[in-house]
Amino acid sequence: MEIRACQVFLQLAQSMHFGHTAAICNLSPSAVSRLVQRLEGEVGQVLVERDNRHVSLTPAGRHFLEYARKAVDDWQQLRGDLSASRTRLSGEVSVFGSVTASYSMLTQILPAMRQSCPGIDIKLRTGDQADGVERVLEGSEDCAIIALPDNLPKKLEFLPLQTTPLRLIGPKTPSALSRQLDHYLVDEVEPQWSDIPMVLAERGLARERLLQRLKDDNQQACIYAQVAGHEAVVSMVSLGFGVAVVPELVIQHSPKQETIRVLPWLSGLTHFALGLCALEERLKDPLLQALWGCAAQTHPQQ
Repeated sequence: MEIRACQVFLQLAQSMHFGHTAAICNLSPSAVSRLVQRLEGEVGQVLVERDNRHVSLTPAGRHFLEYARKAVDDWQQLRGDLSASRTRLSGEVSVFGSVTASYSMLTQILPAMRQSCPGIDIKLRTGDQADGVERVLEGSEDCAIIALPDNLPKKLEFLPLQTTPLRLIGPKTPSALSRQLDHYLVDEVEPQWSDIPMVLAERGLARERLLQRLKDDNQQACIYAQVAGHEAVVSMVSLGFGVAVVPELVIQHSPKQETIRVLPWLSGLTHFALGLCALEERLKDPLLQALWGCAAQTHPQQ
């Protein structure tokens, strides 16, 4: 027997009017009538006597009214208990991500978690975000903040939280490289990339998309250094060792942003889609579900 039908019957017993009940329950009068008929069929008794002007409950209807009240009360109590159980969840969820991505997204997610699920502790581990997928797959972490790869393993679920474009950056500080870049900027021509030193991340999407772009343009990269993580890439560029492609989000949160500049070339690289990833099977865990739900709640634009 449907709770919704019992709720409608309670309203009808109070108003004794099909039209008024329909308006309050956001139904048509005919829909209310069908719900009552369905209840009568399930009970095997006439519950309501009605004619063109009057509605009244039969003895069976008055008896059923007590059952309906108890059923609705029990349902509301159950929903309240289940909702309250969220605040009683306790345990630990591990999250892996780069320092920048973790700071950017967790500053919004953690306050919501602490309010709705104060018993859950977040264990944050930071490192190169390119390692996030592998760490989740091998079970080292419950979830990771990653840039969505072109081919996400089928066992993983991805929750998009925000996007960030890729930008080409170079040094502001005076150096031979800065003067070389200034020359190209004044002439409004794109450099020959085989003549410009580049700093690349050892792994990850930014590296892959940059190298693929150069390959498509029949250009060769002049790789000066390969380092772990976008934060280290920005530091190398700020010292004048080369140019690099990094997510705009990293630039915005970098302490080196005053010593680097965004360059106009190599635009149009596919944006990063940043978000949480976890094993589909692990998402059955109520602790991880709570984190996932808070993340979705705090990033509704996606």
